[in-house]
Amino acid sequence: MATESYPRTVLYCGVCTLPPEYCEFGGTTKKCEEWLEKNQPELHKKLYSQEALEQNLSALSLEAQKRAEKDSQKKAAKAAAAEARDAETRASSKVLIKRIERNKRKYVTAVQGLEAFGLDIKKVAKDFGKKFATGSSVTKVPGGGEEITVQGDLSDDIQEYIEENYKNVPDDNIELVEDKKKKKAEQQAG
Repeated sequence: MATESYPRTVLYCGVCTLPPEYCEFGGTTKKCEEWLEKNQPELHKKLYSQEALEQNLSALSLEAQKRAEKDSQKKAAKAAAAEARDAETRASSKVLIKRIERNKRKYVTAVQGLEAFGLDIKKVAKDFGKKFATGSSVTKVPGGGEEITVQGDLSDDIQEYIEENYKNVPDDNIELVEDKKKKKAEQQAG
């Protein structure tokens, strides 16, 4: 009869969220290993020490060892390619801050493109609402993606706020746009 006490505490990887014993199946093995070494050195030593690796490999046949080596190289290459793609996307992405006129000196400010920089749009919208003491919401854009709509003419303030508080958004990638479509439509109708 087992004398283990319950509930059991299970450690989960901070990168792939799997238990460390299963990180190799997550596709981010290298990052997982680095996280484990930093946060759980004892468990890292147990799982990734030279003896442990040799013991695991010796249990495999020669063909299986070659396959395991190829698989690990493929996974590492895929992870590196995905990381490079994400970095390239971030570098070429723009954050558009649009001032849109509603009617007679009433404006809203729309912010698009923040999700490309790994930001939680809903959290950022909430931050904007608190910071500028105004209404702020997240809406889907017809072309795909989401935008934050903030009540009021706050384009300059929002640009400053993003530059100060979200350091992973480069200043060069922020673009201010003024939308006067509605005004032109009113003039043509009048």
